[in-house]
Amino acid sequence: MARAPLLQLSDIALTYGGDPVFADLSLVIQPGDRVALVGRNGSGKSTLMKVMAGLVLPDEGTRVASPGVQVGYMEQDPTMDGFATLGDYAASGLDMDETYKVEMVAEGLKFDPAGAVATASGGERRRAALAKLMAEAPELMLLDEPTNHLDIEAIAWLENELKQTRAAFVLISHDRAFLRALTRATLWIDRGAVRRAEQGFDGFEEWRDKIWEEEDQQRHKLNRKIKAEARWAVEGISARRTRNQGRLRALQDLRAERAAQIRRQGTAAMAFEGGSTSGKKVMEATGLSKSFDGKQIISNFDLTVQRGDRVAFVGPNGVGKTTLIKMLLGQVAPDAGTVKLGTKLDIAIFDQSRAALNPDMSLWENLANDPELGVSGKSDQIMVRGQPKHVVGYLKEFLFDEAQARAPVRSLSGGEKARLLLARLMARESNLLVLDEPTNDLDIETLDLLQDILGDYDGTVLLVSHDRDFLDRVATTTIAMEGQGQAVVYAGGWSDYRAQRGGDFTEAKEASKPLAKKPKQVEKKTAGGLSFTEKHRLDELPSVIDALGAEIAKLETLLADPDLFTQEPVKFQKATDALVARQNALSDAEDEWLALEEKAAR
Repeated sequence: MARAPLLQLSDIALTYGGDPVFADLSLVIQPGDRVALVGRNGSGKSTLMKVMAGLVLPDEGTRVASPGVQVGYMEQDPTMDGFATLGDYAASGLDMDETYKVEMVAEGLKFDPAGAVATASGGERRRAALAKLMAEAPELMLLDEPTNHLDIEAIAWLENELKQTRAAFVLISHDRAFLRALTRATLWIDRGAVRRAEQGFDGFEEWRDKIWEEEDQQRHKLNRKIKAEARWAVEGISARRTRNQGRLRALQDLRAERAAQIRRQGTAAMAFEGGSTSGKKVMEATGLSKSFDGKQIISNFDLTVQRGDRVAFVGPNGVGKTTLIKMLLGQVAPDAGTVKLGTKLDIAIFDQSRAALNPDMSLWENLANDPELGVSGKSDQIMVRGQPKHVVGYLKEFLFDEAQARAPVRSLSGGEKARLLLARLMARESNLLVLDEPTNDLDIETLDLLQDILGDYDGTVLLVSHDRDFLDRVATTTIAMEGQGQAVVYAGGWSDYRAQRGGDFTEAKEASKPLAKKPKQVEKKTAGGLSFTEKHRLDELPSVIDALGAEIAKLETLLADPDLFTQEPVKFQKATDALVARQNALSDAEDEWLALEEKAAR
């Protein structure tokens, strides 16, 4: 017997500021759906999700949730008025005997439930909102960029939880690896219309390109038909004026159809322009050590960066990635060790906090009041890589229209703010780019373009990112910071690092564990004498064991190469060490599973 849909939108129309966002939009979310919601920045993804959540009322159409179905929405900027701590907010709406769920989720997402709301950062607030949704476990979860402000370890935890949930979910994310791992269907917003494909994100780009190709063919056919009819009208209308008014009206209809077609939004005219060529050696660090408040950030670290390197810094939040970069740039003094910077360095920095943007100033003013671009005050021109350009013209290259140029920055979406920051960054010449979380909120097309231009960039790149796919596409070297001052340099991107290390951050040192406090009450027991935490661990161990087995198989395949030892002895040794570590971890996991199984059977 067919089950009733969880949620249905019918003939939805919505207009903001005189511009239509959606028209005649209809969609259905079924039980068990795992849906990627994709589209360009500004296409209305977050607005549609708020309509689905019932937080935004459409101008026309209906929203119907099946009786008894709870729809949960992860707020981007949650209001926490009246709550003293993040945990109080996350537990609101739960019964007293369910509040333990917040502690469990907080441990996975790595935030402290005891943290004060008044001093919480935007990232901590977002993690609390995500914890609230996960703890409530509604039948339908609406997740708007849930991986923002999460490190790779927390993303892996969330990914595993969503794989195991029985709830349906709709997911907006820029993280391709996250989308590929979780989704089975795709909703695509394009120029106010929503299309659905019964395939996960992995097939999205091929599906999108096919639709665009068909659209281009139809437009070409329409243009040819209009051209032929127009030629007939010019050559024969005087002789057939009375008999062929219908054909003329048909020509007018064809032209109206073409005029009504909404052109696809192009890609931003993004480009990094290299300045003067830097020295071959960009920086050399020797014996760097640094600690803050008794916590060791880095210990006896050596690194040499050559011109053209793309160096990625990965590790849990708070481990010190940004601090290490600031030491390498000479902005923070080490406790011990030295850093020598190369010659002729022109440095450009992308700040993940968006601090370079004044939210109350317009886009125009944010560009025209930048001393680094050589402009100040109300100038209508900026210097773009040494050439003067009109502010509005330059903004249009980054897909902002003239009306947006006069609007305040706070009116922009997260992805549009990121694009504006890239516009500022790309206006100046550089030969050393420092990109701290540049991928947050960017749409897939802009991510593709950013990856391509970084590939063509003549200078050197230092990159902090938790986007595994982006790291694989860009990085040539990965520095893994795993706590207790340890930082290890690996060749290649994220997947190369994983293969060489033989693991993930889920086996990180004790120092990188979350700050979440243990529940004060005695932990409740499940049937068989297991605590809830032990029961959860018993449930997840089979997937951990399978993952370890898969990693061991990959390492054994790598080591089976007879030329590896002679041609790449360092890689051979690292792979050998990783294999031993994985085999030991597998043995430990199997012993742990057996012990928990025996305890559960008592």
